[in-house]
Amino acid sequence: MDNQFKYTNSVLGLPLFFVLLLWFIFWLQIKYDFDFIENGIFPRTFSGLQGIVFSPFIHSNIEHLYNNSIPLLILLAALRFFYPKQTVAVIGYGILFSGLITWIIGRDNYHIGASGLVYVLVSFIFFKGIMTKYYRLVALSLAVIVVYGGMLWYVFPKVDETVSWEGHLAGLIVGFSLAILFKTPEYQRVIKYNWEHPEFNPSEDKFMQRFDENGNFVNIPKEEPEPEASHFYFSNMPVNYEFIENKKNESKS
Repeated sequence: MDNQFKYTNSVLGLPLFFVLLLWFIFWLQIKYDFDFIENGIFPRTFSGLQGIVFSPFIHSNIEHLYNNSIPLLILLAALRFFYPKQTVAVIGYGILFSGLITWIIGRDNYHIGASGLVYVLVSFIFFKGIMTKYYRLVALSLAVIVVYGGMLWYVFPKVDETVSWEGHLAGLIVGFSLAILFKTPEYQRVIKYNWEHPEFNPSEDKFMQRFDENGNFVNIPKEEPEPEASHFYFSNMPVNYEFIENKKNESKS
């Protein structure tokens, strides 16, 4: 079922659009001296609820924005290619529910940045790939954990006081939950060989016949040639010839 993974322009278009939008908002903030930080999540306040939607698009400085841009480009492209039907839902629900959990458990401070969404994507891609047990998606999960496994330390308190570990933890929880809730097809390996077909019968296969029940190599017994049809010749039968003189050729005197 590898044909389900098809490249479309949205595989690159979606992450590029999303990241360019983040940079455009940051440019507006610098160009016109806007203070978008107050539109972030401020936990357990009514005004802070707006940050559930706006916080992923707000960054404090260019380093903060850059650190989120690279993972978003890679992870959104992987999500769109391998999970095209779940992409919009994962992004939408990921932003909403990770923001809501952050609003509930966060410290009394403004929480901004797209790192919560990054954790949603890492968590979803990793756990969903393991759950499918499909070799390509499992390989993707392992690649994600190798590259971004170090991010796990930032879901614990007091690793870095300036980092919203609450948003990271919320993203990790939401990504795992979405991996459980969203169903994917039953992926199967593409059948390339005869022995992979369900109807394959080893006893009829010439190669498999060279092995006994214990797996030892044996020679196939030679098939007896079919007897040829008998031919009868009557060479000993007597043949009589009779000579008759042709009188028409006699000369007259």
